Amino acid sequence: MGTISGGYGGKNLTLVEKVQVGSELLIDSWGCGPDDCGNKTTYRLIDMFRIFSAVSFLALVSACSSGTQPFDFGDTTTDGTGTTTDGTGTTGTTQEEAAEVTGGLDVGVSLPDGSAAPSATDSIFRFESRDGSGGGLVSSVTYNAVDDEFTVDNLGFDGANVYQRGAAVDTLGENLRQYAVYDADDITPDSLDGDPINQNGPYRAIVGVSKNAVAGEARSSFAIVRTGGYRDYGFGGFIYERNGAVTLPTTGQARFDGEYAGIRVFQGRSGLEFTTGDIAIDIDFRDFNANDAVNGLVSNRLAFEEDGTPISTGGVGELLAPDLFFTVVEGVQTLTDDGEISGSLSNTIVNAAGAIEDYESGTYYGIIAGDMTDAGDGGELVGVFVVTSDDPRYEGISAQETGGFILYR
Repeated sequence: MGTISGGYGGKNLTLVEKVQVGSELLIDSWGCGPDDCGNKTTYRLIDMFRIFSAVSFLALVSACSSGTQPFDFGDTTTDGTGTTTDGTGTTGTTQEEAAEVTGGLDVGVSLPDGSAAPSATDSIFRFESRDGSGGGLVSSVTYNAVDDEFTVDNLGFDGANVYQRGAAVDTLGENLRQYAVYDADDITPDSLDGDPINQNGPYRAIVGVSKNAVAGEARSSFAIVRTGGYRDYGFGGFIYERNGAVTLPTTGQARFDGEYAGIRVFQGRSGLEFTTGDIAIDIDFRDFNANDAVNGLVSNRLAFEEDGTPISTGGVGELLAPDLFFTVVEGVQTLTDDGEISGSLSNTIVNAAGAIEDYESGTYYGIIAGDMTDAGDGGELVGVFVVTSDDPRYEGISAQETGGFILYR
């Protein structure tokens, strides 16, 4: 792939008003060009989740098969009770489409929306819950292996919904480069007269798939979609899943490690950045007595501009990228019997006065797949973390980083 500079089509979209009305989020915004601001637009985001299952993520980075690989549940929406409608008035509840049923740990951090009745013997999927500010809107995806592109539904002004392999940045991961990057179009023609319409991009997607397969499908996978086209965190979502069962040990400890890839978006300015780094997650299956302990470290973090240019970190007035540490807790079920983990992570920095202060904080989520008791397998761990912070390069600007990972033993 060649290297080109990404752009915004000469336009930023400023998010100026958000009003929550029941299950609807009304958003007023103005599209702004280099010299002026245009028409005010009100976006009405109705309760219209449609989850996608990464049924064919295995083909996502290979582009070597033929035809269209769908992982799209079709025209379904949720009614807020975990029941779906198929657009014809027919209702029914399936494990894959029970969108509004939220799983949870006994105490502490709740799991994202997704599988209604997770089990160690079944596949599990999770997707970002709606946060009232545009997060959690990814609703369906269809992959076209011939053209190495996929279609993302339910994100306004992301082109014709078609994401193609990244032009400036096509893969992420400092060593393994195992995560694929996809771009939405920044300009779309008027469907009648062909006039160019600037989109609220850049919309970017990061996709990861397991190196292992179950019945021809990737054993685990994740996708993250974010945009830098708003002076807020903007619209997007993430999803991660396990195909097949998991076997957990009853004693001993285990380490999963590898790389992550992520996207940073901002509140207070537009634009996005890519991130990479190392991540290791340890699990103690013997102790605590009340719960299995989960620990983790995110380290060697790097950041890149949208076009792939490295961003300097660590200096005065530069971006800070210190290690992130999982919070180890006793008495809180951070690992479930079906192989899901969830908890908090954070870090601190030393400010100009020499005092220690909180910097980034957020939540991690994950699902273990495979047989952890089999030396020939060992299992794997797919997941996502989301952290927020004040960006030290600017006054009054906060950042949200969403990172995805697939780790092995």
